[in-house]
Amino acid sequence: MKLKSPKQIESIRESGAILARTLEQLRLLVEPGIALLDIDAECRRILGDYGARPAFLGYMDFPASICTSVNEAVIHGIPDKRKLRDGDVVGLDCGVEFQGFISDAAITVPVGTIRPEVRQLLQVTLEALELGIAAAHPGGRVHDISRAIYRHVNQHNYGVVRPYCGHGVGFAVHEEPQVPNYVSSGPNPRLKPGMVLAVEPMINLGGDDVDVLSDDWTVVTTDRSISAHFEHTIAIREGGVDVLTRLPEAVEVS
Repeated sequence: MKLKSPKQIESIRESGAILARTLEQLRLLVEPGIALLDIDAECRRILGDYGARPAFLGYMDFPASICTSVNEAVIHGIPDKRKLRDGDVVGLDCGVEFQGFISDAAITVPVGTIRPEVRQLLQVTLEALELGIAAAHPGGRVHDISRAIYRHVNQHNYGVVRPYCGHGVGFAVHEEPQVPNYVSSGPNPRLKPGMVLAVEPMINLGGDDVDVLSDDWTVVTTDRSISAHFEHTIAIREGGVDVLTRLPEAVEVS
């Protein structure tokens, strides 16, 4: 587990600000008829304009600058020629490396008009993220975050993805500790000032179970139900929690 100094956290915040602005611009592009490859190309262009680098590109041989996960795809969707259709949802998950520091964030965006039950899934997942962030206090435990997310989601009988979870970030794309979206029997480290975490509920309209497709990347719900994914990079400070990838405006899911 690698603690960050206040100066290093401010550098991660710079990366996070670029990421927040990038996701906001990409969100506005999402409409019926746009191809996933076009979203990826625009992501690369925007980050290049900021002098930043897509942290996912080439990471463990991932071939794109952003993950685009449509409908039953939970995470790690590879952009291709597929065009989004009215009623879809697409998760946009991006990592940014800027001057050696990495941030990570995700939003799930409705395409055109989505079903009410899908709109509620997105809203509850976003609420779960905010509750998880609010539960992150110096001196507390990682499972405080996990518990806050799980309790909120469980009230709606949604599936909670278990094999994948949040994690440390800042110097690398993935660092310790892991931050599950449910209370597990695994490690439960104390939250210390200087910890930088990616908190990311991945919630399904159906069951918990997921599969990995033949591309060895795309994670989908086993029952092919719709999934939602929202994520922020946060820092634990002496006085509380600090969100380093806050979008310029609140994300709308309707």
